[in-house]
Amino acid sequence: MDHNGYGKSVLDELRPLHRELRHAIPEVYKGFGEFHHAAFAPGDLDAKTKELIALAIGVTQRCDGCIASHAEGAARAGATRQEAAEAIGVAILMNGGPATIYGPRAYAAFCEFAPEPPA
Repeated sequence: MDHNGYGKSVLDELRPLHRELRHAIPEVYKGFGEFHHAAFAPGDLDAKTKELIALAIGVTQRCDGCIASHAEGAARAGATRQEAAEAIGVAILMNGGPATIYGPRAYAAFCEFAPEPPA
């Protein structure tokens, strides 16, 4: 994996791999897509909160693809860098030492997708 980026480069690396496997097992990917859509459907929690939860879980699961995907999703949903940092802080609390490695990766990924805060 290219460690010069934890967001866009991870997604770029995974995209063709997902495409190939999706062609081999389309029903599994279809089911996962429906599950994903249901989990992120509007409800009492907004999309931003759900994406931040998923980002934090990606940290605790040490999943670079999850981190990249949900960092992008959280940024698109309007999360701020501070909100991402605080969600990652909860992941560090809940997962300990390993999250202190994946937490900074998640924050770097989020910052790739989030605009700079105003000065």
